[in-house]
Amino acid sequence: MHKLNKVFLSLIIILFCGQIFAQDKINPVKFGARALQIEDKSVLALTFENQEKWHTYWKNPGDAGTEIKVAFRVNNQEADLKAYAWPKPKRYIEQGNLWAYGYSHNYALFFDLPLGLKGQELEIKGEWLVCKDICIPGGKVIKLDLDDNLTGSNNPTMSDESLRAEFNKLPIDSPAAFTFYLNKAEGENQLALNYVIENADFSQISDKESIVYPYLQFPFDYKHEELYLDRKNNLIYGRMLIDWDGIYEEPVMELPKDGVFKEPIRAKFLVNYPKDQKAKRVDVVFKQFSLTGDSSLTKIMKNLETPNQKAKVVNKEKKDSLLLILLFGFLGGLILNLMPCVLPVISLKLFGLIAHRDEGKTSILRHNLAYTAGVISSFLILGAVVVFLKSSGAKIGWGFQLQSPLFVFAMLIFIFVLALNMFGLFEFVTPGGRTLGNKELKKGFAGDFVNGIIAVILSTPCSAPFLGTALTYAFTTSSLNVFLVFSFIGLGLAFPFILTGFFPSLIKFLPKPGAWMEKLKNILGLTLLLTVVWLYDVMDGLIDMEFSGLYLNSILVLTFFAFFLRQKISRNKFMNLIAFALPIILLGQTIQMGGFQVSSSEARSRSAGVKWDRWSKQSMVNTPGPVFINFTAKWCITCKVNKKIVLDSDGFSDLIAQNKIKLLEGDWTKRDEEITEFLQSYGIVGVPAYFVKTKSGKIKNLGETISLSKIKEALK
Repeated sequence: MHKLNKVFLSLIIILFCGQIFAQDKINPVKFGARALQIEDKSVLALTFENQEKWHTYWKNPGDAGTEIKVAFRVNNQEADLKAYAWPKPKRYIEQGNLWAYGYSHNYALFFDLPLGLKGQELEIKGEWLVCKDICIPGGKVIKLDLDDNLTGSNNPTMSDESLRAEFNKLPIDSPAAFTFYLNKAEGENQLALNYVIENADFSQISDKESIVYPYLQFPFDYKHEELYLDRKNNLIYGRMLIDWDGIYEEPVMELPKDGVFKEPIRAKFLVNYPKDQKAKRVDVVFKQFSLTGDSSLTKIMKNLETPNQKAKVVNKEKKDSLLLILLFGFLGGLILNLMPCVLPVISLKLFGLIAHRDEGKTSILRHNLAYTAGVISSFLILGAVVVFLKSSGAKIGWGFQLQSPLFVFAMLIFIFVLALNMFGLFEFVTPGGRTLGNKELKKGFAGDFVNGIIAVILSTPCSAPFLGTALTYAFTTSSLNVFLVFSFIGLGLAFPFILTGFFPSLIKFLPKPGAWMEKLKNILGLTLLLTVVWLYDVMDGLIDMEFSGLYLNSILVLTFFAFFLRQKISRNKFMNLIAFALPIILLGQTIQMGGFQVSSSEARSRSAGVKWDRWSKQSMVNTPGPVFINFTAKWCITCKVNKKIVLDSDGFSDLIAQNKIKLLEGDWTKRDEEITEFLQSYGIVGVPAYFVKTKSGKIKNLGETISLSKIKEALK
C-alpha cells in the first residue's frame, strides 16, 4: 500500500506540473503555422518562438535531449509531408561540459505542400523538449485551413518576409570543401573522424559553433568536435571521437580488427564552413578505416592552438525563475513526507491525529499549526546557519549537520529517549500537567512543535524529486532567497497537516482512539529504534568506533537503565539521580577524551563484489576512462537504496567487468571540502551524485538516480 501511495502521489505531481506548463504564460515555446508561396513553391512553415535562454533540439540533440517531432493528419488520416533540410543548429555547452545542438529565439521548420491538400484542413501535432537549467516536455496540436492557393495561417511567430529569408538560408546538399577520414582511435572500440581544411580562413570559425554537426548514425556515437589551428600553414585540423555502439547489440557487432566494415556505413554531416555561407549536407560512405591515421594526426595536433571552447558558467541566480524554484521547493518538501528518513516522525504525528480526531475544528487546527510552526521555524534556523556558514567562506551542502558526530549523537540519544517513552518507560510532563506518553498528549502542543523540529532534522539527509533544483538554487543565491526557498520546502513538508488542520473531515477515516493505541505505540517505538540504528551507523562512518564505540554503547545502556530503574524498580530520588548522572558523566568524559573527533580513516567500499578506490580530484584526473564515480554518505538513505538496487547487483558487477570500468567513491559522511567544491561546480549540493568519465576523458553527470541502462548510455 505504501508503494502504491508513492506511485499515486508521483502521478498527481506529474499531472499537476503538466497543467502548469501547458499554460501559455509559463510554456517557454510558442508554436504556429503559415502556408505560403516561396519561389513558386507551396511551402508549409512551422514557426517556433522560445522564451529567452530556452532552447529546443536539432535532429541530433547532442549529449542529451530529444529532437522536435512533427506529425500531420488530414481527414483523420495520417499524412506524410516531405521535409526540407532543418536549419543549421546552434551549439549550447551546458553544466558538466554537456553539448547540445538546437534552436533558440525564432526559427522555423519547412515542409513541401502537395497540390492534393488544396481546400483541406491540416492537423499539425508538434512535440518538443525545451531546456534552460531544467527541461520541460511540451507539445501542441494546431489546425490550419488551406485555401485553393495552398495558403493559410495559424498564429505564426514570424512574418512572411522573415520566413522567406530563413527558407533561403536552409542547408543545401553539396560536397564539403574538405575530405573526411575515418581512423582507429587509441581507445578500445573507438574511432576518430578526422578532417583537414586547407587555405583556412580562421575568421570563419567560432567558439560558439561547430564546423561539423553529425546526424545520428548507428553504430556511430559521435563525441565533441575538437579543432586545432595551424596558423603557420593556414590549416584547420578537426577531429571527432566516435564510440562503436555495435558492442551493445545482440548479437554483438564487433569493431573490425582489419579496419574493413562488413557493410558500408552511410553517414551524413552538416558542414558549417565557411559560416557566412549556406551550410551543406554532406553524405559520406565509409567502407573501411585506417588503423594508424589518428595516431599520426595526433602527433601533429599536439602542439597546435585550439579555439576557446570552455563550458559556459551558469549563473543560477539569474537563470532560474524564482517562482518555479519555490514551486519545486514546495513539491520537494511535500514528497519528503514519503521518504524513509521522516516516516518514524510522521508516524508519531499520525498517532497524534488519531488522538485529536474527535476534537473541535479549532483544537485540531491549533495542534497542526504547532507542528507546522516547528517545521517552518526549524527550516528558518537551518537557513540562517547556511547564510552564516556561506558568509564565513565555508563550503557546505544539504545534510551538512549530519557531518558533525556530536550533533548526530545528540539526535541518537534524543530519538532513543523518545522510543523509551513510546514503550512506556516514562512520560514527559508538559507545563499544563499533561503527559506525552499517553492519550493525554492531545491536550498539549509542545509535542507537536517538537515533532516538527525532528521531522526537519531527519529529512535533511533525504533527497527527493524537485528538491535538488531548489536546493542548488538556495545554496548559490542571495540570503533572502535562501530563507524563501527553505520556507517553501518547510511548507511542503507540513502541507498535509496544514490541509487536515483547516479541513479536519479529511482525518475522519482514521480509527477512533482506544486501547489499540497502546499496541500502536510499541510499533512506533520500534520505528524510532530503527532510526537509532541508522544514526548509529552514521556515527560509525564519522568517528573511530574502535576507540569510542564502548563508551557510546555504555551511554545508551546506562540511559535505558536509568529510565527502567525509575519506572520498574524504585522511585527513590537519590537512586534515580545517580542513575541519570552516570550516562551524563560518561558522555562528558567521552567528549573530553576526543571521542567525537572526526576520524581520518580512508573511505571504505560499501558495494559488494567490486573494488572501489577513494575519490579525489587528482585520482579522477589520473585514472584513465572509463570510470564510474559514486558520491555517497552513510546518513544518505537514497544512497543506500541506489546501492542495494543497482551497485550491489550482479548486473552492475558484470557491466564493470565487461567494460573494464574503474570505480571511484567519494565518501561525504565526514565533511570534505574537496568533494563539496567538486559537486557545487556541477550545481549539486548533496548526495547521492553519480558521474561517468568516458574513455575520451569527458565527465558526465548522471544526477541522483541511476540504473544500469543509464550508466551504459553515459559510457558511450
